[in-house]
Amino acid sequence: MTANLEQINDQLDEFVLRSMEKTGVPGVVVGILHAGETMTDGFGVTNVDHPLEVTDATLFQIGSITKTFTTTAIMRLIEMGELEMDATVRTYVPDFRVADAEASSRATVRHLLTHMGGWFGDFFHDTGAGDDAMSRYVDAMADLEQVTPLGAMWSYNNAGFYLAGHIIELVTAESYAAALRRLVLEPLGLEHVFFDPGDVLTHRFAVGHRLGDDGAEVARPWPLPRAAYPAGGITCTVHDLLRYALFHLGDGTAGDGTRLLNPASLSLMQSTQAGIWKDETCGLSWMLSTVDGTCRISHGGGTMGQVSLLTFVPEHDFAVAVLTNADRGGSVSREVTAWVSEQVLGLQTPKPEPIEVSEEDLAAYAGRYANPYNDAELGMLAGRLVAQVVYKRGFPSQDSPPPPSPPPATLTLCEHDRLLVLDGPAKGETVDVLRKSDGTVGWLRMGGRISKRQL
Repeated sequence: MTANLEQINDQLDEFVLRSMEKTGVPGVVVGILHAGETMTDGFGVTNVDHPLEVTDATLFQIGSITKTFTTTAIMRLIEMGELEMDATVRTYVPDFRVADAEASSRATVRHLLTHMGGWFGDFFHDTGAGDDAMSRYVDAMADLEQVTPLGAMWSYNNAGFYLAGHIIELVTAESYAAALRRLVLEPLGLEHVFFDPGDVLTHRFAVGHRLGDDGAEVARPWPLPRAAYPAGGITCTVHDLLRYALFHLGDGTAGDGTRLLNPASLSLMQSTQAGIWKDETCGLSWMLSTVDGTCRISHGGGTMGQVSLLTFVPEHDFAVAVLTNADRGGSVSREVTAWVSEQVLGLQTPKPEPIEVSEEDLAAYAGRYANPYNDAELGMLAGRLVAQVVYKRGFPSQDSPPPPSPPPATLTLCEHDRLLVLDGPAKGETVDVLRKSDGTVGWLRMGGRISKRQL
């Protein structure tokens, strides 16, 4: 049974507040768009130290949802004839290189927008606030190791989008922020989308929080480095995020009828470009999944203590955005999105469930898995498969201290070669097991990132 937005208003408030109480998230804003109707509401406070009420005009960092804005700008440049999707990166950045020579010479714009570059992607490096921030970042990519061969496996890659933003700068001869404003933000009438903290601080805005045993504490620093803008730098209101979603639900025209993209370009962004796991795939920056036979398109975002999720369903002219200001806000954003989708569309989001498995089968996944950002040790303890993750680098810069390691978590199988986290902060998340050509376990994909088996 489905409902319109007015019918779910009171129940939505109750559901969001229960989810916030359960997780300890201080502030949330929710926006829903369906068949021309819009509903928005704010909950909680912006900052536990200096609390202001969260409203639907409060600015939140949306993190990696920014990647879809970057891709939208690139699609406009492609239609203008200034970029080519399958041109190599070196067509636009002749000196580009990472540690692997083949990836350096063969990587294309498409590889960047589909997370198929294969080099280490969580290279968070602050290169200052000057106009050369992105060029200096790209120069620093020269030593990034190749975690998987170019184009071989999907592994979430922030560095690829830093690079995509630099390509926009070179092609347009503008700063990334100025180019995005001209190509996307101004034509769509998005007046409350900001990058510079100096613009944000004149408005009501949320700060991030870390949640611990003593409750929520403010997470610092608040700003992201300038080089990170194309990968995750947008701060905006839920209203502007819904206006942006409305564009991607449409035919490529802005609200005033101006054509920004051809329908084929929007369709390409929302079509499978790389496989992830069965019905989970990647388009051009968008993440695609099938729920009850219906295609759902989404992207999440995470900054220093702020977690967001934007989801839309073109088939039903539907979008929902959930923005939170805590590091465990992903639990709230996923729960609220699933609840709204079920209430409004009747779409039920399946939850992975444990399956029966022997200790011997679980033991086959034991080992140490590593990438430059973290190590994961999986081993058997009292008949259970237990994982311990240790972070080796921090965020938002490589000079930031690594975050505290989470407590050990228990894993089991929820389907063949897919592990399910049973407890701890990551409870309910899945871990993909990827095998070598000889059938042995070669990699894990945790949080979308590939880690190679060491032993």
